[in-house]
Amino acid sequence: MSGVSDAFARSYAQARQNFLRAADEAGLRVEAKPHPLPGLEGEPLAMDVARDGPPDASRLLIVSSACHGVEGYCGSGVQVTALRDTAFRARAAEQGVAVLYIHGLNPYGFSHMRRTTHENVDLNRNFHDFSRPLPVNEAYRELAPLLVPPQWPPGEENMQAIARYVEQKGEKAYQAAISGGQYEFEDGLFYGGRAPTWSNLAVREVLRAHGRRAARLAWIDIHTGLGPNGVGERIYAGRDDPAAIARARQWWGGESRTPVVSFYDGSSTSAVLTGLMFTSAYDECPQAEYTGLALEYGTQPLQQTFQALRGEQWLRAHPDAPAALARQIRQALMDAFYTDTDAWRERIVAQGREALLQAVDGLAA
Repeated sequence: MSGVSDAFARSYAQARQNFLRAADEAGLRVEAKPHPLPGLEGEPLAMDVARDGPPDASRLLIVSSACHGVEGYCGSGVQVTALRDTAFRARAAEQGVAVLYIHGLNPYGFSHMRRTTHENVDLNRNFHDFSRPLPVNEAYRELAPLLVPPQWPPGEENMQAIARYVEQKGEKAYQAAISGGQYEFEDGLFYGGRAPTWSNLAVREVLRAHGRRAARLAWIDIHTGLGPNGVGERIYAGRDDPAAIARARQWWGGESRTPVVSFYDGSSTSAVLTGLMFTSAYDECPQAEYTGLALEYGTQPLQQTFQALRGEQWLRAHPDAPAALARQIRQALMDAFYTDTDAWRERIVAQGREALLQAVDGLAA
């Protein structure tokens, strides 16, 4: 596992350079989809795409990072490590599997250390047919006045009100109310938007360009922020289809004895979500047999993560906040989605490599 840490970065700009360099060293061409806004340091932003394998491959594995911007610090490291892994690349080539790396699905959030896009949209709640009525999250409506308070840190009265909600309805209900997705409060948490975001449209273009010749398509999207520290929960990411769920569990739940869980049956730490990105695979690559996985690495207890997200959302509404407080809020968010230790990074890379190899074997079976 030597050399793992240098695949991870401390800024979006560095992460992008790591990815571009690894792709170049692997002899791969990178297609950049430029973002319309600059990054935190004024750097250009882009969704970068590298394909390892022939354009007409019938089996395609997609590996993506930074759907939730700040989570890209983890996902980018896994992608860079995979690009440098000659044994993994050789195995995919031998099995006739092309690998498509999508780096920085949400480059704005990645650079600005936000979970959301520049539209303040949770990209993984944004994949809807917006010509039809959007879901209504009644529970979030009840909590909305409490979640982003007028001051930060929140006062005792605010914290007690949230504690009462959790005590009366349970932590699972609290989690579902906040993270399930909502389409009413534009300045709130987990807002799914009222139109496709830039990232939504860009990833659809990538799928059309690279996925429509594949008969079998797998997608591993890398996330952080849920579950025990350093543990990669394997969450099924597809329609509620028994055959596809069984296939995902056969691929990714076998050798490792790590079960593939699903929010459809309540086995995942995730709540039931709406507007998920994986639906774009069905829309844009209807010819393919699709099998998807969200690889969700744990960092901190859930309540700490939600508190960090509340603080970050408050900061967005208060850009004139004192510099020391702003730094504290940003650091809390970073800690909620990335554990800055070699031990954590090594666990992430080992589990990621296993899941990638299992996907290659599954596609080729």
